[in-house]
This record gives sequence, structure tokens and C-alpha cells, in this order.
Amino acid sequence: MSSCTATYRLYDDKADFHKKAESIAVGMTVGSWTELPQAKRESMQKHLGQVLKVYVHEPEGVQPGERYADVTIAYPDVNFSKDIPALLVTVFGKISMDGRIKLNHLGFSDEYLSAFPGPKFGIKGIRDRLGVHNRPLLMSIFKSVIGLDLDELRDQFTRQALGGVDLIKDDEILFDNPLTPIEKRVEVCMRAAEAAEKETGKKLLYAANLTGPTSALRQQALRAIDAGANALLFNVLSYGYDVLHELSSDSAINVPIAAHPALAGAFYPSPHYGISASVLLGQLMRLAGADLVLFPSPYGSVTMPKEENMAIRDELLSSTLPLRTSMPVPSAGIHPGLVPMIIRDFGTDVVINAGGGIHGHPMGTEAGGKAFVQAIEAAQKLISLADYAAAGHPELQKALDTWGGER
Repeated sequence: MSSCTATYRLYDDKADFHKKAESIAVGMTVGSWTELPQAKRESMQKHLGQVLKVYVHEPEGVQPGERYADVTIAYPDVNFSKDIPALLVTVFGKISMDGRIKLNHLGFSDEYLSAFPGPKFGIKGIRDRLGVHNRPLLMSIFKSVIGLDLDELRDQFTRQALGGVDLIKDDEILFDNPLTPIEKRVEVCMRAAEAAEKETGKKLLYAANLTGPTSALRQQALRAIDAGANALLFNVLSYGYDVLHELSSDSAINVPIAAHPALAGAFYPSPHYGISASVLLGQLMRLAGADLVLFPSPYGSVTMPKEENMAIRDELLSSTLPLRTSMPVPSAGIHPGLVPMIIRDFGTDVVINAGGGIHGHPMGTEAGGKAFVQAIEAAQKLISLADYAAAGHPELQKALDTWGGER
């Protein structure tokens, strides 16, 4: 029988974890079992959850609050429709409120996966669009744009583009507004991108922030694309994974979608509650069709433990999921001195994403972009940033003076 699986970590100092697992398997599927007459049990068997594994962690000397079990349960596909909300309600709906329990991993059946095409472009498609296949990509972020008019927005975009970045994204808090409505800012920014390409020789993706009422998102996306948009930014957790799934699988929305992690901190940081970062920002974002996935880096200002970062990376790139891979985008507090570390941990299939690390450069935004370009060049040539900066790269040198170098 075809099933999806969920792996949880349950914390309890005294519980019989095997009984607890059976209670979850029954309670989240058929509701009760021992009270059912035999004939009813036979008809309900195909709906019954099955405990696949219970691993109890209680070493000698375990401290109060540290005893836990990792439990894996199979949920028959026949119980739920092929959409992410149905799966999440099935595997974690009411039990998310039942004590210290965290959802740490999902397993998808082939039958369930048949409803999900995944990322439309993925890493290869993004690289093909940019014509860049052999290095990390560089993204910059609009900053302090609330209240700017179109001329001011174009100026900031141009300075970022001339710095040599590959992608520019809206700030996630830039919503549709009278000063810079999405169609107008797309037109202005794409004209600026074309002008910058003549100078830098680089193609550029601009991810415009898709916002507004859920019922109007598709039409807003199409208006932006008609205006020339070649990428979109989307606050997935605010709207829901299924909204991303519908947008990404829509044949008319033929541009890459970058998933922003806003609200993720309400779900993953606790070791005892919520949904792990690798499920929230890895498995489900890729399943729903995100081509790029932003998440807090382990290096900068909004940090995430490194092992969680690597787990997200692994889920976005894993060959075990038969979908296109999604591009990891570790973010927040990134400056040029961190580039070698990012490449060491993520390889070349990564977007180096910077806001203040570009705009806050003492020589200006354009120099901030160039400092990152130089840092990527140095790291790929296995030259220390300090040596590369000293060899005629003043933008990188000033960045190192400001933020420091490799750690």
C-alpha cells in the first residue's frame, strides 16, 4: 500500500514511546482501533497508520528533559488528497499541539509525488538563463526602498547592476504601492538591466516581489511578466505552500520563483516544537516548486545552526527526490570576507546573497558588488582574499578593512 512517512522527535521523561507512537499512528488516521468490531477493522485496515521505527534515546545519566525518541510513521495515501496542506494536516495537524514533538522529516510516495512537477527551472535552468555555469551566483537586495519613487528605485537598481551581480531581488517588505507599482518598477528596472548589461556584459535576473490578496496573485504575476519580469520573489509561508505550487506549475508563469523565508522563525528554531528547517525550507519548498530558496545563513546577522543549514542544502540538492534541484541562497549578514566559507560549505551551486554587504560598502553600492565579484574570483582561484585584494582590487580591500576576512 502506497504511503507517505513522517519522522518526529518526541521528548518525554517517562513515556512509553512505543505506545505513544501507536497512539499517533491510530489517532491521526482511523481515530480508534481497539474499540472497533472485527468487521470494521478489516474495512479500515487500508486507512490505518503504521509505526515503522521507534528509536529511544536515553543514555545512562540522561538529564531531565533530554529523554527523547525518533519515531517514523507511515500514512496511507488513500487518506489524503495530493496537496501539501492535506499532507501537513494528516501528519502534524492536531499532534503539533500535543506536548514536545517536532516534525523532522517527510518521505513522499511516488503516487503523491506524481502531483508535483517541482521547480520549473531549478539550478540548471537559472544558470542557462544567466549563461553562468561554473561559479556561485551573486544576488543583491533592494534596501530602504519604502517611500522611493521610480527614479530613485532605478538609480539604486543601476548601481547594484553595475557592481556585477547576477540577480537583484526586491525587499520582501516592498509591497505594491502607488509610487512603485509592480508593472512600472519592472519596466524601469528591466530597462536599467539592459543598459547595465551593455557595460558589464552580464545578464541579470530581477525578482519582483509578488504580493496582494491570494486570489489576485496569478494576475499580478502575469502583469509583471507582461511588463518584462524575468523572475519573481514570493513570501511562501505567508500564503502557503499550495499557493506556490499553483504558481510554479502554471504554464503561463514562465519565470523562476525565489522563495523568501519570512515567518520561518515561528516554526523551526525550537528543538522541542514545530517543523525542522530542513522540512520547512528544504523539502516542502522544493516540492512546491521554488527555483531558489532563501534561508538564514550560519555566518551572518540572523544565524541558523550550521547543521540545519547543511540539512536544508542537502534537501534542496538531493537526488533522492525526483525533481529539479533548487538553488540554495544562504542570507543575512553576508559580506565579502565570508565568501570562501560559503563556497567551502555549499560548493558552487549557491547564490551569495547580500544586502548591507553591498549597499554598506564605504566606496558605494557599485563597489560593494565588485568586492563580492572579486571575492568569488579569489576563492575559486584558491587565492587568499587578502592577497587578491592587495593585487590591485581596492574594492575587496576596503570590504576586508570594514568587515574582516576569512574565519
